[in-house]
Amino acid sequence: MSESHRIVITGLGSVTSHGYTVSGLWDNLIAGKSGITRITSFDPAIYSCQVGAEVKNFNPEDYMDAKDAKRSDRFTHFAVAATQNAIQDAAFDLKRFDPFRVGVIIGSGIGGIDTIQKQTARFHNLGTLRVSPFMIPSLICNMASGVVAIQYGFKGPNFSAVTACSSSAHTIGEAYHMLRLGKADAIFAGGSEAALIELSFAGFCMMKAMSTHFNDEPERASRPFDAQRDGFVMGEGAGIVLLETLESALARKAKIYCEVIGYAANCDAYHITSPDPEGSGLANCLKNLLHESGLQPTDVDYINAHGTSTEMNDKTETFAIKHVFKEDAKKIKISSTKSMTGHLLGAVGGIEAIVCAKVIETGIIPPTINYENPDPECDLDYVPNRAIRQNVNVAISENLGFGGHNAALMFRKYS
Repeated sequence: MSESHRIVITGLGSVTSHGYTVSGLWDNLIAGKSGITRITSFDPAIYSCQVGAEVKNFNPEDYMDAKDAKRSDRFTHFAVAATQNAIQDAAFDLKRFDPFRVGVIIGSGIGGIDTIQKQTARFHNLGTLRVSPFMIPSLICNMASGVVAIQYGFKGPNFSAVTACSSSAHTIGEAYHMLRLGKADAIFAGGSEAALIELSFAGFCMMKAMSTHFNDEPERASRPFDAQRDGFVMGEGAGIVLLETLESALARKAKIYCEVIGYAANCDAYHITSPDPEGSGLANCLKNLLHESGLQPTDVDYINAHGTSTEMNDKTETFAIKHVFKEDAKKIKISSTKSMTGHLLGAVGGIEAIVCAKVIETGIIPPTINYENPDPECDLDYVPNRAIRQNVNVAISENLGFGGHNAALMFRKYS
């Protein structure tokens, strides 16, 4: 592989319940601090689940023009903010680039559902003529990519991926492939989600998918791989990474967090919401990832697991990892940072790619908190409750989405 076809990560940006900076997110993760609280944006008393990982006190006008903010959904606001953070982190100067060689690929599993909820209410309560003319461009999932490009003048490849909770893993993977093919020099990729509103919250509650047993102790509600897990916890926010060709990064003397060396994607073709209980789809995805990267199972040091805190997901993921890595599975450090961030749905792959980059950079692995009662069927090393120090050369992030979608990314220390 030529130098120009090697792809590196040079910028990180996030918006989460832990704040609006990657440093704030990272400090809380390695401290084992949960960002999950009782819901405050609406009264959750009537719901079986009453907790979530909310982004609080966020002002979109800190990141974009007030008029543009009013014409955009909250998920787009998060995407603009996280991209601005990534630009600043990367010391990215567009004047050094051909704008047609800088792309934006931002995924969202649900998109502008806050707009849908608000405009539906206006339609029913005030009439047809009171529906906003900006309703459609606010709610469509591609608009985060579009608005980011408009704000910063990025004219290269631009689209979205909508694959539920694997959306932003797919966007990062597709950005990686496009850069390897020479379609661009730099691409901002990741995901954004702002679905923590009453309509979607009600829908997930009716699915009986969310945690209900820890409403009085919100920070204990997300407990991946623990025998007492009883459902996932909704989160919101955005995670954006800047992927760049190595040639470009070296030319501008950019800080390099890590190298991206593999991406794989497939489908369980099993059920609209449940993963294949045998984990065959994810296992195949991981095998393909190893094949594309040219690495052996023994080369992998860390996996940031999808780890949603649902009974089926955590068992399925454990089965898949054991199937692929066999006797080496128990040697790999595995953690689910959803135990602290909640599940950001279509944005979570972006956040967890950031985690992998920081793990490689710092040699610190964040824990899976609330791991108190081992499940005999989930018997790997999930880095329980406390961060550990360990040199990590190779890390994997894996995400699963409704519809059977699987996506996995491979990162390696740059040298």
